[in-house]
Amino acid sequence: MPKSSLGRWYGLAALVIVLDQLSKWAVLASLNYGDTVTVTPFFDWVFVFNRGAAFSFLADQSGWQRWFFTLLALGVSGWIAWMLRQHLAERLLCFSLTLIMGGALGNVIDRVRFGAVVDFLQFHVAGWYYPAFNVADCAITVGAILLAWEQIRRKPVQGSPDSSAS
Repeated sequence: MPKSSLGRWYGLAALVIVLDQLSKWAVLASLNYGDTVTVTPFFDWVFVFNRGAAFSFLADQSGWQRWFFTLLALGVSGWIAWMLRQHLAERLLCFSLTLIMGGALGNVIDRVRFGAVVDFLQFHVAGWYYPAFNVADCAITVGAILLAWEQIRRKPVQGSPDSSAS
């Protein structure tokens, strides 16, 4: 595959980062920390910082998690860049990995700037609140779901150990 294909995947990752950062900029410009704006009976626009990972995992720690998650995201992004070069012909795989990379790097920017990730989307029903999240988290989640789907639907190559009948 030509290098231009790789450039398109990096361009998509950059687009995810830009959309994530623009949405966070809008939150920072319009809300004070801790503010909640009710948008619908089941959705709020909020401004919170998440010092941990998904679902505030490790958010209560002393601060080491900031750099741990930053280095983890950078390492995963480096691995994804390598995977993209190896699998340019596999569009769904590249698309899913690119969404994950863009989301991970969007959250890295927050960790470096603020020491935490800006979250602002919050859904709730009957008094149960789903943890707030952001555009980067959406990209990571969609990318992970597509990656799982891509792996499930992948057909084993004839002659490989996976293709033998039980």
